[in-house]
Amino acid sequence: MDLFDQLRAFVATAQSGSFTAAADQLGLSNRLTSKYVAGLEARLGVRLFQRTTRKVGLTPEGDDLLLRAPALLDELDDLLADVSEGSRGLSGVLRLSAPVTFGEVYVAGMLARFAAANPGISIDLRLSDAFTDLAADGIDLAFRIGRFDMASLKMRRLGASQSLPVASPAYIAKAGKPSGPENLSRHSCIVDTNRRTPRRWVFRRDGTDTTAHVEGRFQVNSANAAVDLARQGLGIAYVPRFALKGAVESGELVPLLDGYTGERGDIAAVYLEGRALPRKVRALIDFAVADMKASPLV
Repeated sequence: MDLFDQLRAFVATAQSGSFTAAADQLGLSNRLTSKYVAGLEARLGVRLFQRTTRKVGLTPEGDDLLLRAPALLDELDDLLADVSEGSRGLSGVLRLSAPVTFGEVYVAGMLARFAAANPGISIDLRLSDAFTDLAADGIDLAFRIGRFDMASLKMRRLGASQSLPVASPAYIAKAGKPSGPENLSRHSCIVDTNRRTPRRWVFRRDGTDTTAHVEGRFQVNSANAAVDLARQGLGIAYVPRFALKGAVESGELVPLLDGYTGERGDIAAVYLEGRALPRKVRALIDFAVADMKASPLV
């Protein structure tokens, strides 16, 4: 029985949570998928899964193997692709994660452009504003914005996103424009709780930072929702430029605080420390760097 078939069956079962889902993913029968996993357990002399009638869960030994097996399989696929004369194109599944708004506004379109140039690639994109556990969820690459504190991750910087305070013409006609950050406390502000410090908005002028403490009737956990509320004249939003999606250019929203710049956050591709990057992941990162430079959204 082939070791790599066994490992593929194990990884698919671990990531999907069931033999049936793994069999569908691999294009095998449920019986053969279970046989491969049982053969791997016999080969290693350990139990990799705790089996119940409804699902399977990893044992500690299974957890350890899942940390390394996907990278091993990717490296094998890369090796075979590199040495095969007839397989020069990229192939396989890319499992990716991104924040919801950034994923909807930019990442999905960028991936469509990458997939068009690489027809052998399939994309599994998962959008969440929570930090995804790359190892546990089998994620090849995550797109993140802001600071990156996890020592277990490596980072490739793709660009930067700058936040901008905006309001609708209707709101400005009613409440006026704030002359500086210190005036924001007298305005109705829309609080985006996804920000690291939701009620403390930081601005820079002439090399000096000024912090505004804001309040308002609305707090949301979505930059998209904050923009929509600002469009309706319900307050001032402080959002990344990519979330505006042309609202400033169309005149729906007006930038505020001339002479001040908003907070900037790095946009980066992050991946697990200590694993060799598969060729398809390296290609996606390089593509994203070039694509982002050409994008008017960020």
